[in-house]
Amino acid sequence: MNKVKLFLILLIIILIGLFSFRSKPLPLTDVPQENEGGIEVDNNPLSIVALRDNPSLWENGSSIIIEETLPPGTNYDRFIVSYLSEGYKIYALLTVPKADPPPAGGWPVIVFNHGYIPPREYRTTERYVAYVDGFARSGYIVFKPDYRGHGNSEGEAIGAYGSNAYTIDVLNAVSSIKKYKDANPEKIGMWGHSLGGYLTLRNMVIRRDIKAGVIWAGVVASYPDLLTRWRRGSPPPSLPTGARRWRQLLTEKYGSPEQNPAFWSSISANSYLSDISGPLQLHHGTADASVPLEFSEKLASQLKEAGKEVELFTYSGDDHNLSNYFNMAMQRSVEFFNKYLKGGEFNQ
Repeated sequence: MNKVKLFLILLIIILIGLFSFRSKPLPLTDVPQENEGGIEVDNNPLSIVALRDNPSLWENGSSIIIEETLPPGTNYDRFIVSYLSEGYKIYALLTVPKADPPPAGGWPVIVFNHGYIPPREYRTTERYVAYVDGFARSGYIVFKPDYRGHGNSEGEAIGAYGSNAYTIDVLNAVSSIKKYKDANPEKIGMWGHSLGGYLTLRNMVIRRDIKAGVIWAGVVASYPDLLTRWRRGSPPPSLPTGARRWRQLLTEKYGSPEQNPAFWSSISANSYLSDISGPLQLHHGTADASVPLEFSEKLASQLKEAGKEVELFTYSGDDHNLSNYFNMAMQRSVEFFNKYLKGGEFNQ
């Protein structure tokens, strides 16, 4: 073989080697990766895990300050009080049974989460008067937080579904009432109506110290169902734009449930029912024009599938406030709390 042929063979071998090297794909670790559509999955502030992983936002609570003493109820005292949530001064209604001294360990507590009321129209002592009275007369401390931006509470009322702000306000309400001198920190229950039901369910899958929950006509569906199966008509003009457009804003940022199921699952309390802190009792009217009955029915089925204790009561022809069966629903609610808050601690 002459030198020219040998040179050509060596040149071909070198060229083939160089071509092969350049054709190999770079390792995945060296290629900048991008989520499809720029979708963010991890570390979103709305997720249940984000709140669990940041207990500093809510686990310490604050002292409860009496701002005003109100006329007493039948067998309980009433106060307007305040506590702190993320640095905001949040007002609340507090009722305390009159018996002195309180029972050993303190009074059982019901943290009371009210439903949607236009924030500018909200007043601490208005609405839900009969509801609060029913629990207070039954020997419970009742603590009804206003949420930020409601009434005299500091902060902006930015809505519940596109932000964890109200959820954090309720988490801090629980932590704060546990510090109250006459409260039993081991016997905390939670009641919620409509939007307040949404907040109740979220709180019960985030923290472990809520022993039992009762929800009336709750917005308790998963986020994908809230997107597709719930519309309340025109948004209230008193809410900021972001609060009124949470569906659009979340979908634009994270994609649809079909595009990004991991995100929508991460922000849905229904995805974490195996971690719920105690039994739930659900109430819903069949003629509710504000929140579909199917939300409560589906949640009850999901809880049963998760092996959790749940009761569901439906009220034929009744509305969003259970106006026709109010006394029956209140009696059932009180008996449920009595079972789990007065009949011994619930151990899951």
